[in-house]
Amino acid sequence: MASGPNYKVKFRRRREGKTNYYRRYVYVLSKATRLVIRITNKYVVAQIVKFDPKGDKTVVMAHSIELAKKFGWKGDTNNTSAAYLTGYLLGLRARKAGVESAVLDIGLFTPTVGSKIFYAAKGAVDAGLKLPLGEDLKFDEDRIKGAHVAEYASKLETENPEKFNRIFSGYLKRGLNPKDLVAHFQEVLNKIKTGEK
Repeated sequence: MASGPNYKVKFRRRREGKTNYYRRYVYVLSKATRLVIRITNKYVVAQIVKFDPKGDKTVVMAHSIELAKKFGWKGDTNNTSAAYLTGYLLGLRARKAGVESAVLDIGLFTPTVGSKIFYAAKGAVDAGLKLPLGEDLKFDEDRIKGAHVAEYASKLETENPEKFNRIFSGYLKRGLNPKDLVAHFQEVLNKIKTGEK
């Protein structure tokens, strides 16, 4: 590690790759309500966070594990469909808590077209939250519903059943044939709409 009279050690959270302090500074100055979305190896987490001088306050949150526990979701908890459903769930809760609009906070994630973070944001927008996403973002409705997964599963089941069972073992274990993912997505979305009213 470099040392010397002119060397300045970065803040711990910056060294760990957890916080971009310049972006954080801009958010603090704007005092904007933020839609914070984080995607881990297993889950999608979405929160509405308001600035407070003593520390940020989380107004509402949604976690993709809730999809499985409360609404019967049998798909993966970190795929595109789960990201959209988690965002939609958060959007409904935000509206109920009186939050009309927010700005998207993606942390240190590099913005990429078609990424799960933007599909989670799309879910929040579809639930009625005002969120400036820009004109360039395009969303594939079939991808949201999991049609690409169902199509691949159908093809794989006929061509290589052994590989099908290996790749989709999680789905099959949870009692969902991946070919039925589109219908299952719609069913869970309807449960979220009625359950969160």
